[in-house]
Amino acid sequence: MKREISEKTQDIILGSINEGVFTVDQEWRITSFNRAAERITGIPRDEALGRHCWEVFRASICEKACILRQTMKTGKPIFNRTAYIVSETGLRIPIRISTALLKDGEGCVVGGVETFQDLSQVEELQKELESRYSFEDIIGRSPLMIDLFRLIPPIADSDSTVLIEGASGTGKELFARAIHNLSPRRNKRFVAVNCGALPDTLLESELFGYKAGAFTDARRDKPGRFAVADGGTLFLDEIGDISPAMQVRLLRVLQERCFEPLGSVESIHVNVRVLAATNRNLSQLVQEGNFREDLFYRIRVIHLQIPDLRQRREDIPLLINHFVAKLNRLYNRQVAGVSHDVLARLMEYDYPGNVRELQNILEHAFVLCRGGMIEMRCLPPELRPLDFPLPQQAGGCNTLEAMEKNLITEALYRHKGNRKRTAQHLGIDASTLYRKIKSLRIEPPSKDGRTKKD
Repeated sequence: MKREISEKTQDIILGSINEGVFTVDQEWRITSFNRAAERITGIPRDEALGRHCWEVFRASICEKACILRQTMKTGKPIFNRTAYIVSETGLRIPIRISTALLKDGEGCVVGGVETFQDLSQVEELQKELESRYSFEDIIGRSPLMIDLFRLIPPIADSDSTVLIEGASGTGKELFARAIHNLSPRRNKRFVAVNCGALPDTLLESELFGYKAGAFTDARRDKPGRFAVADGGTLFLDEIGDISPAMQVRLLRVLQERCFEPLGSVESIHVNVRVLAATNRNLSQLVQEGNFREDLFYRIRVIHLQIPDLRQRREDIPLLINHFVAKLNRLYNRQVAGVSHDVLARLMEYDYPGNVRELQNILEHAFVLCRGGMIEMRCLPPELRPLDFPLPQQAGGCNTLEAMEKNLITEALYRHKGNRKRTAQHLGIDASTLYRKIKSLRIEPPSKDGRTKKD
């Protein structure tokens, strides 16, 4: 009778919890299933009980990376992993999962328990936030970026030539594409040419094309990029690197809207909007005599200055979320994001390579990340503290001892060697920590991180 009351009380408690909760026995059959689990999955409790958990949840991690199986195997609880389940109606639902062992009154393991939270609303809010602070594929909420977002629509409506200046990696081509996509020319081609990557002879044939017989290997006519972009937009990237001779030829095309392919005596008229970009200071090049003043004013009818990433640090968290979501789709993973210490490190870094460098850093970390969160050990060496341990190689943490050693080592470095705080973080006594350091042969940081209060 007491047990019957206890089970009823347990059902009432589980039913009042807003998170989904279910338990399984050692054969992986569901033994309890609360109301929130019914609501999230769309499966009634009576239909779930007795079935294998993977038949009910059809989650993205069930086949290869079931975290409840990991808990049952290692005996250690797991917290806040992200995954997706497919509801009874076929809806893909993002969830956050935690697991633990289920024990009887004598302390024997009889199964496992998993709690899961529906993240659909969180995901929708995040999408709304991203849409509010994004423009085409450009992400930003800083005042500098918001001002640029306001400028793009009226610039797109015009047909004027635009010069986009900014350091390498700031996303100049993204702005050019945004202008084209919002313009009346959006249904025509957007053609991009990297002027700095080609020598004069190749750049000339690339831009203006050639006729058959113009030179030895010219066996057939080839249209240039100006002809290909007719009716659309031509993006001339790194225009500050072109030679004086090419500057003269380009000036004529911009003035007359016509050109002659190599080997031709007939002019071709085109209707092309030109957007130019450079990572150099064109005004200074003009003063130094390395760039024609008349061409400078011809391409600089409208001027956009793209800020460096270090000038808009408030955009870094948004960019991190954007790139992590993109990498999750690319690699079919469920990485939730970056840890607090990683975020702090990424916020203070100066990014000489700008947004492109941040993207590369996150991809590097993503490859090394073996959990649900990008940790400090996953960052490139130049971003980790000098004495921070190297990341474990794939498969290097396949024993409990190796996992324990890695966990303690990471906690020591996170707390700058402070044993007391490390022990508190790990939930163990300081004496136990000292014993573990010795038995696992852990090399702690050179500084112990103690303060007067410790």
